[in-house]
Amino acid sequence: MYKVGICGHFGFGKELVNGQTDKTNAVYNALEKALGGEQIKTLDTCGWQKNPAKMFLGCRKLLKDCENVIMMPSRGGFKIFPAVFEALNAGLNRRLHYVVVGGWLADRLQENPKLIPPIKRLDRVFVELEPMREALIKLGVENAVYMPNFRETNALNPDELVYGNEPYRLCTFSRIMQDKGIEEAIEAVRNANKYFGRTVYSLDIYGKIEPEYQEKFEKLCKGFEPYISYKGFINTNNSTDELKSCFALLFPTVCEGEGFAGTIVDAFAAGIPVIATDWHYNDYIICNGIDGIVYDPERKELLTEILIKSAENPHMLNKMKPACLERAAHFEADTAVKTLLNELR
Repeated sequence: MYKVGICGHFGFGKELVNGQTDKTNAVYNALEKALGGEQIKTLDTCGWQKNPAKMFLGCRKLLKDCENVIMMPSRGGFKIFPAVFEALNAGLNRRLHYVVVGGWLADRLQENPKLIPPIKRLDRVFVELEPMREALIKLGVENAVYMPNFRETNALNPDELVYGNEPYRLCTFSRIMQDKGIEEAIEAVRNANKYFGRTVYSLDIYGKIEPEYQEKFEKLCKGFEPYISYKGFINTNNSTDELKSCFALLFPTVCEGEGFAGTIVDAFAAGIPVIATDWHYNDYIICNGIDGIVYDPERKELLTEILIKSAENPHMLNKMKPACLERAAHFEADTAVKTLLNELR
């Protein structure tokens, strides 16, 4: 009998870059470290819609073999997996846990109240921020528990912080798509450099290009000035070394499904402040003026203004670097996963 079974989007054998896969693997790795791999059984939901019968049998097998089951369904799968696991659990009495990825669950349940009962009957529903827990409790999901999002990062020590000189290096580190604000970041850097009449900033763009944005982004790349570069994809495990020399990370997202963005934690671990839109839960993660800056997403010109002000007074962002490391410690895997471990039978 395994201690825990994890049903999530592992994407075994594939190079997938998304929050769902990252979080699923992060939970597995943290539990493997705490319990040992021999105590954990996995079920990969990647592409489950192509063979739902096979997935159904996999869920039944997971329940049969494991004392606890952790499900991590996507925005499509959340309509199916809690109800399926609850039904299959009749007579087995396994503990069922739902680890939510992102901040969308309360909104979806409000739109589909009939989906609330099976989720209410789960043992625990773990969400990434306290406001997410409060939103679920208002819907009657009183089994919601706050467990901070976490990343396996190699956070810098304070004496490893990097304070650069002009031109100040900026970066983005997320999926490359329209709603993540890549074009807004590019435009703001261009505007700031035009304002000063010299190259005050450079911009390095990291991340996997979403297929639907590929053609447009390739056209953008052809028009890049020498101070703007697409650096390709880097694994989050290597992000600290790659990002630590940056002045700040730009995150002008307006992505609908944005929850607890892991890129913010990656930036904090590298000791770099985050300049982000006040979008969804960003202002709960970033302490405005302490470890980053949040601004109104309806006023895109504010990003340019912040960059101009920051170049005129570099100490404004440089002084935030130690606070970024302190904030990163809140989202270390060893700390966050204790909440989950305490609930396992």
